[in-house]
Amino acid sequence: MLYTLMHKKVPVADVEIDPDMGGYLTKIEKVHNIDHVPVGVEIKEDGKISLKSLNDWWTGRSIPASRSGLRDALDFFKMSSPKMLLEKCFGLSLSDQYWVNKQENPLDWDRVNFFENEFSEDVGNILFGKISDIEGKEVNLISPDNTSDGWLKKKWIIADGKRLLLKGGSDPFHQEPLNEVFASTIMRKLNIPHVNYTTIAIDEFPMCLCEDFITAETELVTAWNILRAGKKRQNHISIYQHFLNTCESLGIPGMRESIDKMLTVDFLIANVDRHFNNFGAIRNANTLEWLGASPVFDCGTSMWHNEFTHNIHPEFDIKCKPFKGTHSEQIKLVTFDFDFNALKDVDEEFYSIYKPSKYMDRARIEVLLSALKERVRALI
Repeated sequence: MLYTLMHKKVPVADVEIDPDMGGYLTKIEKVHNIDHVPVGVEIKEDGKISLKSLNDWWTGRSIPASRSGLRDALDFFKMSSPKMLLEKCFGLSLSDQYWVNKQENPLDWDRVNFFENEFSEDVGNILFGKISDIEGKEVNLISPDNTSDGWLKKKWIIADGKRLLLKGGSDPFHQEPLNEVFASTIMRKLNIPHVNYTTIAIDEFPMCLCEDFITAETELVTAWNILRAGKKRQNHISIYQHFLNTCESLGIPGMRESIDKMLTVDFLIANVDRHFNNFGAIRNANTLEWLGASPVFDCGTSMWHNEFTHNIHPEFDIKCKPFKGTHSEQIKLVTFDFDFNALKDVDEEFYSIYKPSKYMDRARIEVLLSALKERVRALI
């Protein structure tokens, strides 16, 4: 089927999507606007877009195969690939302004974008395992949940006109939502720009909520796509320096300081999953002007979230991402100075966040707090 890849109302390129090929882009017919091609997609010397590169970008918009509940959802929809869900919602997202528009019976951006229009929660509910609530009903697949990243259960909702992301945790401690809230507390105390999370209980499981930090005028460009936009790095240049060099060449302001702050928080909370798709930069989708680094978000896979209590230790060689293999190596990249005295009275808030959970006992909470304090002392 023929579509036009759009950036809001700007036609970017005519493409063909074949549902029989698992939702892949099979052809690029015509390029309309090179300037609005997604960041990181390769443009060849002849001015044509690389089909492979565009497919990589398109695939990156789909729900990852590791997402909890995905297999059951695909079976329910009788689909073989999460990319098939992309076509059903026209690739629309709450992270950026790209989408695909049918060439036959085209749609109006003002009437379909998720920032200004309502959307279905059916896909999100199915991903949360509520298939019995949907069976026998006509399912609406127009949902930003088709383009959400990450392995934990999550879904978008609308409350009081705001777009909110609801995220769950994992067995055995369901600790990730609480970690998000505590990371918000640390960053508030250290004056680090961040996404604010709050807790909520659903069916006795702890969940967290955060408001979309992208608006109808802006978009998130992930670090992965920024990296792809840079020229191939020489062997003697680290991936950390290559990333900063690429940010500078693109004209993204303030990235070094922002990365320093993010890596410091990741060290303090022992984050093991800071990958290139959960940080990046924000730009104006209309003017293409870079506004700066994204606020820090997605800190749930931290604080020994899936380790049994007797395995929790404050050592600094815990494996990490994205620039080095361990926290002890990665923290050496940081040059920004913090006043960690702001964390000296964190105990009360720590207890208030973790204590209500029925999945965590007092002993575990005490060990986590002790480990956190040891990591704070290591940076003073």
